[in-house]
Amino acid sequence: MRYLLFNIILICSFFTQPIYAQTDKDVAKVQQILQRQASDWNKGDLEGFMNGYWESPELTFIGSRGVTKGHKNTLDNYKKGYPDLKTMGKLHFDIIKAEKLSKKSIMVVGKYTLSREELDDASGYFLLVWKKIKKEWVIIADHSN
Repeated sequence: MRYLLFNIILICSFFTQPIYAQTDKDVAKVQQILQRQASDWNKGDLEGFMNGYWESPELTFIGSRGVTKGHKNTLDNYKKGYPDLKTMGKLHFDIIKAEKLSKKSIMVVGKYTLSREELDDASGYFLLVWKKIKKEWVIIADHSN
């Protein structure tokens, strides 16, 4: 009986190990992109910040003003809402949950904080849907408040 139980545990660990290793690698890549996005934001580089988003008219952004479709429209809204470094402040992400839903999709829930010297700080929560497209992880949907 002990031998059977040992074999079952051994077999289960053998089959689950590659799945977790792959998940960790992909989730880590997405978190690395988020760190780079925050760095670009903090330099005032909105175009660089948007490099994490899907460059498509199908990109969906949901914010306080409703639904925005498209990479260009989302970038334009960021430029209107954050016209200078003073307004942009310093961005920091706190990841609450990052979960791989399939080989090609990851969900990230987190909190953003904008620390600003001359204006009130701003913060809120977000849910990002990431998809692997042409071997690259990109945000296809962003719901931020």
